[in-house]
Amino acid sequence: MAMISKKLDLKLLGKDILQDILGQQEIKHHLKSALLCGRHIIVVGPPGIGKTTLAKSVAKLLPEIEVNDCGYNCLPSEPLCPTCRLGKKVKQIKISGIQRFVRLQGSPDLTAEDLIGDIDPIKAMKFGPLSLEAFTPGKIFKANNGVLFFDELNRCPEKLQNALLQVLEEKKATIGSYDVDLTADFVLIATMNPHDSSTEKLNDVLLDRFDLVYMGYPENLEIEKKIAISKGLDLGITFPEDLLHYCVAFIQELRQNENLEQKPSVRATLGLYERAQANAKLNGSNEVKFDDIKAVMESVIAHRIKLKPSVKYLQDPVKFVKDEFEKFLDKNPGFSSNSEKKGEVSG
Repeated sequence: MAMISKKLDLKLLGKDILQDILGQQEIKHHLKSALLCGRHIIVVGPPGIGKTTLAKSVAKLLPEIEVNDCGYNCLPSEPLCPTCRLGKKVKQIKISGIQRFVRLQGSPDLTAEDLIGDIDPIKAMKFGPLSLEAFTPGKIFKANNGVLFFDELNRCPEKLQNALLQVLEEKKATIGSYDVDLTADFVLIATMNPHDSSTEKLNDVLLDRFDLVYMGYPENLEIEKKIAISKGLDLGITFPEDLLHYCVAFIQELRQNENLEQKPSVRATLGLYERAQANAKLNGSNEVKFDDIKAVMESVIAHRIKLKPSVKYLQDPVKFVKDEFEKFLDKNPGFSSNSEKKGEVSG
């Protein structure tokens, strides 16, 4: 990963980078520190907090480069794949950093062939079953000279975890029965939700190849409001600032609720922001009202939370959200009165 790290070095020293993520200054610092050392990274945190966006931001830092259009992103001066090694004429193309962002979604169905590659039956008939020309590269080779983003690494089976070991240690992968090593130089940024119980345990040997950085929810209410405005859909409907303030405040209050095992993510905030606008538009209004928000509260939030065992047998999530919202309104009467009396909202 030395070449990739070298291309990132100068940009990582700048302060005005990774702008796609609002706030999260500590996680940005740790991420830049790990990348400067050429480390592979696992971003640990709950869903819906911007882990994918963070990884894409790293890919955007990579400069545009000219590569061979061979499926392996070989540099013209450094042919690595079978086609380029043979000196065959290959078209050269320029690709940006984000074009070298390759995503893998962790799941029990993911195979080592998805990661490394496999024999293409049609090419095998043409070139022969043991010809390297019959080999179709997997995701790690498509991410060569770029970023491999492995979402929910701890959802993939142990066999696939083992397939990662060689390429993380040596920046090479052995191609099945060919007994040929091919280079794959990339930054691996993986994610992991520590509270997901339906996952595989990451073995210690694999974890030893990573540095872990921990990412949480937006640091404060103002940042989360900015996220809603900048990342949410704009349907051309005015969303009063005080109503948005209360929406975010309610989401953040739910995250502090001791009865919740899984807390509402930033996607819940975005959901309220977008659906309230949609309701206002359907109602023929050009401005969001309190009733537009109230109408979607359970629809947006109930399935994004999980009650602790001590609570879930006594109350379902929909009823829980409804009750908690009523309690929130009792403490913040200005929220519901916004539609009727502008300027009398309590803070």
